Amino acid sequence: MKILHVIPSVGSHRGGASQAVLEMLQSLKNTKVNVELVTTNDNGIDLLNVPLCQLTQYQEIPTRFFPRFSPQVSFVREFAFSWELTKWLWKHIHEYDLVHIHALFSYASTVAMIIARFQQVPYINQPHGLLCEWSLQQSQLKKKIYLSLIEKSNLQHSHILQLTSTKEVQEVELLGLGVPPVVMPLGLQIPADIPQARQKLREMFNIPPEQTIILFMSRLHYKKGLDYLIPALSKVKSKEFTFILAGNGSPDYEAEISEILINNQLDHCTHRPGFVTGEMKDILLQGSDIFVLTSHSENFGVVVLEAMAAGLTTIVTPGVALASMIQDNDVGYVPELDIVEITSVIEHCLNHSQKSKEMGDRARQFILDNYTWDKIALKMISVYQNLINFSNSSNS
Repeated sequence: MKILHVIPSVGSHRGGASQAVLEMLQSLKNTKVNVELVTTNDNGIDLLNVPLCQLTQYQEIPTRFFPRFSPQVSFVREFAFSWELTKWLWKHIHEYDLVHIHALFSYASTVAMIIARFQQVPYINQPHGLLCEWSLQQSQLKKKIYLSLIEKSNLQHSHILQLTSTKEVQEVELLGLGVPPVVMPLGLQIPADIPQARQKLREMFNIPPEQTIILFMSRLHYKKGLDYLIPALSKVKSKEFTFILAGNGSPDYEAEISEILINNQLDHCTHRPGFVTGEMKDILLQGSDIFVLTSHSENFGVVVLEAMAAGLTTIVTPGVALASMIQDNDVGYVPELDIVEITSVIEHCLNHSQKSKEMGDRARQFILDNYTWDKIALKMISVYQNLINFSNSSNS
């Protein structure tokens, strides 16, 4: 089978979904599926330094990058228009058995669905949380109009919607699209163990050898609930700890976070390494003790899987789609998005370190058994083959 994936951007500044798609394709390629990727050179306000309009290897994936229209007007730039991408899709999309289209409300995703419909090439859409209630409430009027005029019809011609959790299915069903969902969680590539990661991390930030490290690692955005987490940490009295706040966001929001830390008297015990990747990211995950993500809404949360795979005691709030999995399998804690409840759970973890470590060990094994990309890829291949067979039988 020959599968084309289309996504507006694989730039690191676009968050976890872009990286997850790259890892997804690497795993599919490892199972001998013929996959290719089409995208733009978008990377937030910047552009990726990549070859354009030709097949190249990007993170071991056959990829075609096309130039993004880059005016100064931010909302036009964010749409990631690319005429070269359009011409290529129109000419070549029929060469593929199936098109897997990622995201919504962006030019590459929209035009790929339109062209696939016109040329009667079967396609699926994976919205990566963009049809969830919280996401649709952001720029609400613009998305409502776009969905009504263009994207709803595109979605209704999709063979399936590939969603990552039952929570996402429940929220998408409220839209009444009538498209069958398939729940397919994102997977994880397990990094190599870093020798003496705990010691290295503490030396890196001059943290006492036995002090507990509480880690937040995500994009800095108000939906992440830092206005709950930081005050909750300030009320923890039972034991000293260091808070590592890893991630970046808009300058205005980063300044707001600095003010919240100062107001809650946590600036003296907080380290902010910014956006992290590679070995630094692995050291943070493998060297910390507790991971906390207190999001209002989180379509999936790959970083939660990463923390669990590293054996960290994991605390998430119910808005994180993985919360039910964590609760049902007793592999972490799920307090309400409430300062007092979050404080209570953190204090419990600090005061029962052995029990917390055992929970972290269970979480690691659970992820290894259920959420690695090699296992997810085999399930995806089965879905692809069934859709291709159905499409072929319908056209014969």
